[in-house]
Amino acid sequence: MSARMPSAPSNRMLERVTQILDALDSGAASASDIGRRTGLSVSTVHRIALAMVEEGFLRRFDDGRYVHGWRVARSRLDATALPHVLALRDQTNESVQLWVRSGEFRVCRLSAETAHALRVTLPVGSRVALPAGSAGGVLAETPEAEKSIDQHGWFESVQSRTQGLSSVSAPLRVDGTIVAALCVVVPVARVNRTPGHDHGAALVAVAEQLCAELDT
Repeated sequence: MSARMPSAPSNRMLERVTQILDALDSGAASASDIGRRTGLSVSTVHRIALAMVEEGFLRRFDDGRYVHGWRVARSRLDATALPHVLALRDQTNESVQLWVRSGEFRVCRLSAETAHALRVTLPVGSRVALPAGSAGGVLAETPEAEKSIDQHGWFESVQSRTQGLSSVSAPLRVDGTIVAALCVVVPVARVNRTPGHDHGAALVAVAEQLCAELDT
């Protein structure tokens, strides 16, 4: 008879973190509210929640209430962003991509291609070294990107990474942290003025709407 493998001990801290995250699914709550919903003591909630704030899992309002932080927002980013990516593609009639940072690279999470015969085809999961391109500048927070974002809300790039292509990107921020870059990619042949001046307003409007949804 084979020996029974001992069961793994429960991770109490992980369980408590999960309880606190679940308790905030319906919106902002104080430590007392979270304690009532989870059965944890208020002091335990305070201690764990403050640590979660430091790591970006929670955000704490000035009145002491907690909500999900930017790390949680990133985990539901794809599902929330997809309809916005498709809508922006249809509005601009150009390819739209969603990028996130991974170390010194950016990774494509969503890609919606235009119907134009001349278009950018980029599979989800593609990796590009930072800070190349407008999305790379946004995610790397280069001085040029930050200056342009402060002035326009977007950062554009013309043939800086790939000959014949241009792009304009806007940051998605949660809790003041950039969690992704939304990017419109345009062949130079279809640029009227610049990619930013052609599509920046539509891009920023969609990015702001998406950020509002991620921030709730």
